[in-house]
Amino acid sequence: MEMKDYIEAINKKLDEFIPIQYPEDIFKAMKYTVLLPGKRLRPIMCLETCRMFGGNTEDAIPTACAIEMLHAQTLIHDDLPCMDNDDFRRGKPTNHKVFGEANAVLAGDALLSFAPQTIIKNSQNLAPEKLIRLLFEYFQAAGAYGVIAGQVVDIESEKQKPENPEKTLEYIHIHKTSDLFKLALRSGAIIADASDDQLKEITTFAEKLGFAFQIADDILDEISTFEEMGKTIGKDKNSGKLTYVSLYGLDMAKNDLTKLLDECLEILHKNNLKSVIFEQIIDKIKIK
Repeated sequence: MEMKDYIEAINKKLDEFIPIQYPEDIFKAMKYTVLLPGKRLRPIMCLETCRMFGGNTEDAIPTACAIEMLHAQTLIHDDLPCMDNDDFRRGKPTNHKVFGEANAVLAGDALLSFAPQTIIKNSQNLAPEKLIRLLFEYFQAAGAYGVIAGQVVDIESEKQKPENPEKTLEYIHIHKTSDLFKLALRSGAIIADASDDQLKEITTFAEKLGFAFQIADDILDEISTFEEMGKTIGKDKNSGKLTYVSLYGLDMAKNDLTKLLDECLEILHKNNLKSVIFEQIIDKIKIK
């Protein structure tokens, strides 16, 4: 399956899974950000990991879509005036700019619970024990041990300089970014009945890939344009946000990014995991 095939399948199911019904405003707000044009990296990685370990990707579609809903929820809340206060996301007005701040907050809240409902409702082929494992992974990544923890520390680091900026930045990157990558890959592996050793290796791969993705994002915030990124550029620097570039400099950020991506490829090769899709994803993260 090619990247475009995954994206088409994911977009079709996302549209089906979120019908517009009463009260229409909340479902329209939820659907707006979920269906914004995007790379669909996290659901693609879930499906590809499932395929890579010999599973049926059709069984993973509800979980993959739920992960994209969770990702959309983090974007909606991240863009709010009380958070990063962004007006654009993927080249379009952010959720609160279209639907108002109150509805944007509620749309994020709704997606947080709608996503696991989507898994339960549409995963008839998965045994209850497997569903429980998937839901545990979801709530671990979505809650106070996952992306919320990363967001809180990110906000705190803007208000006052951390005593240990290196450890703080690592914590932010792991929880704000790597945790959703881990959720995607671990979920795909669990659906495919991967072994404990395979799950351990793919978790390490996900952590490194997520960390690399965030370093690349920090670099692009310095050197890219609005047209390329679809969001306001330079806000991290202007707000004094703790980023990989602000802490280590542009050259070291680029070098560490290359090193992490090489380590990701090494994990795939070492474990004889053949995936054109993951190789393409790694190539897209590289800063040319």
